[in-house]
Amino acid sequence: MTETEILLAAYDDQMRGAPPTPPTGVTYEHDGPLLRTVGGFRGLVSGPRSLGVHGAELDRLIARQRDFFAARGEAVEWKTRSHDDPADLIERLRAAGFVPEERETVLVGRAADMAVRQPVLPEGVTLRRVTADADMRRIAAMESVAWRQDWSWLADDLIGRVASAPDEIAVYIAEAEGEVVCAAWLVFRAGTEFASLWGGSTLAEWRGRGIYRAMVATRAALAVARGVTYLHVDASDDSAPILRRLGFEAVTTTTPYVWSPEAA
Repeated sequence: MTETEILLAAYDDQMRGAPPTPPTGVTYEHDGPLLRTVGGFRGLVSGPRSLGVHGAELDRLIARQRDFFAARGEAVEWKTRSHDDPADLIERLRAAGFVPEERETVLVGRAADMAVRQPVLPEGVTLRRVTADADMRRIAAMESVAWRQDWSWLADDLIGRVASAPDEIAVYIAEAEGEVVCAAWLVFRAGTEFASLWGGSTLAEWRGRGIYRAMVATRAALAVARGVTYLHVDASDDSAPILRRLGFEAVTTTTPYVWSPEAA
């Protein structure tokens, strides 16, 4: 097997189930092969590489997820990967009213390879780990500016994760003159060899100055210290090239398909 095949196999075996401890107020439910996440800012549905259902049975499975969240008046994301089976899943999701959002690249790398680089920050920028509710709200405000969308929901998500399982998440911010200019977090997966890198958003005026790379190196060092073998990232088109230069391998792509009451 090639290195990419080894990493993809590890991802499929270990990252398609066994989710981290849910944030406070969030629950997991199973419906056949699917794991349904309820209570977040929107629902989330994910499954193994092969769902094991086809045709009309698959249509009924999709409709149940849509109708479950419709009854709650909530949107739901069905997380797809490009190498999944059945091949017509996307077609059937579209027929049920699910709409694609931006595709991301799934990257996997060996944590030890990412931890060899020393974090290098621009002058005047400091990096620290945070746990306070107020810092999570500052992160959400920064993300809202960076993405030009309302990301206020993120504060509650991070606060809930820290409250429910503080040993499974490490949140970092980079600051300049008291302003949060970048934020990122590391989520551990108990019972697996993996941890996931999330966040990494940086204010536009601070991009291209090494902050994102420093965030990766800092989190990788913590992962190695905790005995993690693999790091996983769902990367945007902006982040993927940086991560590949650092040694991550692109193993597949992931696209969220979203149904929302407003679009129904």
